[in-house]
Amino acid sequence: MNKIFFTLLLLPIVVAADNKISTQLQSDLRNKESVEMYLLLDNTKAIKTLANKNRVERLKLVITQLKNNAKFSQTQIESELQKYAQDYQFYWINNSVWVKASSQNAKIIVQNTQVKKAFANTPQKLAIIDNDSPVQKSISAVGWGSNMINAPAVWALGFKGQNVIIAGQDTGYKWDHVALKEKYAGWDGVSVNHNYRWHDAIHVFNAPFDDHGHGTHTMGTMVGDDGAGNQVGIAPDAKWIGCRNMDQGNGTPQTYTECFQFFLEPTDLNGLNPDVTKAPHIINNSWGCTFGEGCTQPNALESIVNNVVDAGILVVAAAGNSGSGCGTVSDPIAIYDKTFTVGSTTSSDTISSFSSRGAVTVDGSNRIKPDVSAPGSSIRSSLKSGGYGNMSGTSMASPHVAGVAALLISADPSLAGQPALIKQIIMDSSVAKTSTQDCNGTPGSQIPNNTFGWGRLDALAAVNQARLDFVFTNGFE
Repeated sequence: MNKIFFTLLLLPIVVAADNKISTQLQSDLRNKESVEMYLLLDNTKAIKTLANKNRVERLKLVITQLKNNAKFSQTQIESELQKYAQDYQFYWINNSVWVKASSQNAKIIVQNTQVKKAFANTPQKLAIIDNDSPVQKSISAVGWGSNMINAPAVWALGFKGQNVIIAGQDTGYKWDHVALKEKYAGWDGVSVNHNYRWHDAIHVFNAPFDDHGHGTHTMGTMVGDDGAGNQVGIAPDAKWIGCRNMDQGNGTPQTYTECFQFFLEPTDLNGLNPDVTKAPHIINNSWGCTFGEGCTQPNALESIVNNVVDAGILVVAAAGNSGSGCGTVSDPIAIYDKTFTVGSTTSSDTISSFSSRGAVTVDGSNRIKPDVSAPGSSIRSSLKSGGYGNMSGTSMASPHVAGVAALLISADPSLAGQPALIKQIIMDSSVAKTSTQDCNGTPGSQIPNNTFGWGRLDALAAVNQARLDFVFTNGFE
């Protein structure tokens, strides 16, 4: 794509800024009268973490540093934004700012020395594999995916995700679906309070709402249970909170950022009075930020994932549905090292044809992805209509991993706030799976490989390993 602005008079400025302006934003500046931009500002201080802090202390420590780090950049650029922008919003989670401005003024703003990278904030449609079965109202008991990963055996041990909060950012959620209502952190059995449990990054709904259907299905796989036989969730005693990061399936870097920031430090419905004690243990992300949004030139959301994980929250993400070729794990946040990336398997315990494969080549890392695989083909879960139905995709696989992470924390509470350890336990305990497909120099016969990662999820093996580690460390059970 041509990287030259549309007037020769601006050529010297463009050459100087070319490396920090995404190709999509350059195209928007050439062809649109006004643009929305997502700007990463200069971070001058590294974030320090202390692994020995308890979960809440660790969160507070990271959040304080992130806010302090963002103050300097914001004060340096805000006067310019007040002068040239039509609207803007700062985000301390990664020292970024969303800006709406005329294209002419946007060219001035991006030259500010505090702007490290400039991306287009272009909405992209969520890529999913549609419903592949009619709506089902009848009881169907535990799904094949739960059985495949031995979740019922973990429930029999008494571990169902109790005292764990799972967050999801997606198309929204039908909070009062019979399989989700009792699991919603804002419902006390009598009345509902959406403060600290719901945020709409599209700024429309003050209560959980799903304008697409995708989110309701993913949340059902994590926690769903109607108490009457439809136990579609992996961690039925966990509680959930949610954030809508897409408008009818269309998301942007800004909306993803806003949801992550809300989860790191939940607020009331007015965005005020933050309370870090209500932050989740796990965040599921069944979406991808495409190249068209500017996310892969370079990794616009990587610092967010790093900061959230460093603060002690596990970040789980779908690998993508662009398989079966190699190098198709290509969209943030699945491509990042600290993201727990999940591929999809079938009921016959093979890789789903659509499941994206590694290695990650878009950032030059060549890292192996996915990290692990889980059931994702024809998964039955809750629908926004109020019934149940099947969907397929890595979007359905990642909630299985998020649910198992909740089971691990309920089995060993010391794992709360230890995302790297949870990730390692799940990978180490997975059922080794090999492939005939060699990708990017990594043989499919190797463990891990770029088809299955470390293998297929096994909840019972993971919990047994966590319990064994707990006994070994503490000397008692």
